[in-house]
Amino acid sequence: MTLSFIKATEKDIPVIAHLAQVIWKKHYPSIITMEQINFMLHQMYSQKALLTQMKEGQQFTLAYVDENPSGYISLSTKDEKTYFIHKFYVEVNQHRKGIGSKLFEYIIQQLPDAETFELAVNRINYTAINFYFKQGFTIDHSFDLHIGEEFYMNDFLMVKKIKPR
Repeated sequence: MTLSFIKATEKDIPVIAHLAQVIWKKHYPSIITMEQINFMLHQMYSQKALLTQMKEGQQFTLAYVDENPSGYISLSTKDEKTYFIHKFYVEVNQHRKGIGSKLFEYIIQQLPDAETFELAVNRINYTAINFYFKQGFTIDHSFDLHIGEEFYMNDFLMVKKIKPR
């Protein structure tokens, strides 16, 4: 398995949108309804939404396995020390192969001044929660966020502190 990471640009928006459709529709039906999945995909992964996120400062990185796009991460910062991970996904059929761990290690190496990473994860997304625990994240608190229509995100805020280098 050859693994590579590429900083995404606007030209990669269709790749990110396609990956999101594939990943979300395989992973999330046991966690949230298909109606909420479709609503969130439309809100966060339309070409327009992804372009807006990039223009607002979210940095996307794509993970390629044997030259095939297989995952992505997006994050942003206001102070170059604390980063919020907005999106972190690997294709379901690629889970448990070390791709997510290597992608996160790569991101940390690219951000030498980073001290803290934060993210929100659904409280019953046990696969992701356990992955984040293995990466050194801890649960800070839980919250419920109304995201539109009758939909809520019922999440944990997870935090990872790293030593400045």
